[in-house]
Amino acid sequence: MYSRFIISALFAGAATGLIAGILQLIFVQPVLLHAELYESGELVHFGAAAVSAHPDLPGFDAMRDGLSLIFTMLTYTGYALIMVALMGIAEDRGAQIDARSGILWGVAGFVAFHFAPGFTLAPEVPGVAAADVSARQIWWFATVVTAGVALWLIAFGRNWAAWGVAAILLMAPHLIGAPEPDVFTGPVPTEIGALFAARAFGVGLAAWVLLGSFAGYFWQREGAHADATANA
Repeated sequence: MYSRFIISALFAGAATGLIAGILQLIFVQPVLLHAELYESGELVHFGAAAVSAHPDLPGFDAMRDGLSLIFTMLTYTGYALIMVALMGIAEDRGAQIDARSGILWGVAGFVAFHFAPGFTLAPEVPGVAAADVSARQIWWFATVVTAGVALWLIAFGRNWAAWGVAAILLMAPHLIGAPEPDVFTGPVPTEIGALFAARAFGVGLAAWVLLGSFAGYFWQREGAHADATANA
């Protein structure tokens, strides 16, 4: 059981992290590098002259981008450990776990870890005004936990009381509100900030769907292998 859990999480997390890292390098990193030009003051919009929306950006950097890929693989391996553990609990309760059902697990993971906190605390490009980072981290973790519990209650709850508690948990962090800056001072154009948020959500959804499907596939495969070994 323990090896099934570790192998499923490692393979699913590493494969997903590699794909997610490549998607981030293609779609997200150029937006970040563009925003950094405004953060550093190299570009300034609303000046006397029009500013090109397509500046020259740094190309591939083996050290920077290689470390980014490794960090992304480690991050999604951590997510996979959580997801596979929950899949094991759900399977004990009678749920069918495979690559197809894993897609739903992936969507739920995206909602809990990306969409729910991002609904009020949107993804931020460099150079924008923001509240204290510790306060934002506390709010982010609390929102992820409440959203995760709410989604579990929606999926496995058996009565309206459970679903009602789930609705309250989903709304509570946003009714309380996330930490916000006192003033807006960011120099980055809103078009770049909006594109960054859209790309972050899009890549996040793709990565979580892949993570759920990979985790379901490897969990089912390792389970079948363990059964075959036990019956041999």
